[in-house]
Amino acid sequence: MEITVETYSISYFSSEFVTENYSVVLWKGSGVFCVDDINYTYNGCTILFLSPCQKLKLISENEENVNVLFFHGDFYCIEYHKEEVACNGLLFNNIYLNPGVVLTEENYEYILELFYHIKKEKSEKHQFSESIIKTYIQLILAIGSKQKSSSENHRVPQDTLPNKNAAEFQKLLENHFKNEKELAFYSDKLNITNNTLSKAVKKEFSKTPTQLINERIILEAKKLLHLTYRSVKEIASELGFSDEFYFSRYFKKAVGCSPRNYREKVGISVVAKMSM
Repeated sequence: MEITVETYSISYFSSEFVTENYSVVLWKGSGVFCVDDINYTYNGCTILFLSPCQKLKLISENEENVNVLFFHGDFYCIEYHKEEVACNGLLFNNIYLNPGVVLTEENYEYILELFYHIKKEKSEKHQFSESIIKTYIQLILAIGSKQKSSSENHRVPQDTLPNKNAAEFQKLLENHFKNEKELAFYSDKLNITNNTLSKAVKKEFSKTPTQLINERIILEAKKLLHLTYRSVKEIASELGFSDEFYFSRYFKKAVGCSPRNYREKVGISVVAKMSM
């Protein structure tokens, strides 16, 4: 069964942690967590949703345990279940939002209990265990999606309204990332300097425009590797790389493995198989 629940000391995450599975990380305390080299502060009960091959570090002021649910995309495909749980692009695979979600103590304890039931159900190996576990996963993702969407919708104080230049950059990036990879293209489109754009984007998203451009390309590459049967050469071409080998080096530098190796580890989704 391609699923497991593990408990670690928080010090286990002081060095970089990577897995080919989807991961749901649950802990509480205060400190800093780092996902793909971007730092985020946390305080209280936190749940974190990681896609395959994302890199995690945790620096905590407390000695709490960290509970992690791992599931492979072949066991529970978030794209296939998008009608039931709208988590793809909210909890997973969103480069613009903080990947962590602040939980109430009640929801923290409830999800911890669901982790326990998943572990127990897995050990029983009953004929209905797989269906029950998938229902538990769906419930965890639904709670996370509800909490995340609620917290995003309440970002309304006047001084935290999105910067216009940052918002326009996001729209431009979504439309042009496959062909336009240079900062100058976006600042020219907005008729502002590179420095002005960089400050606006950094303030809004805690990342530089260049980081977001690179992350958007890598995110799309991961999707195409996982959700389609297209060759690496075809994917490279679709993402604006004339040289397949340059694309492979670009991908490996960001992810830590080659596109082919990523596809071998993560697999090709049932969604791709159903579309044939």
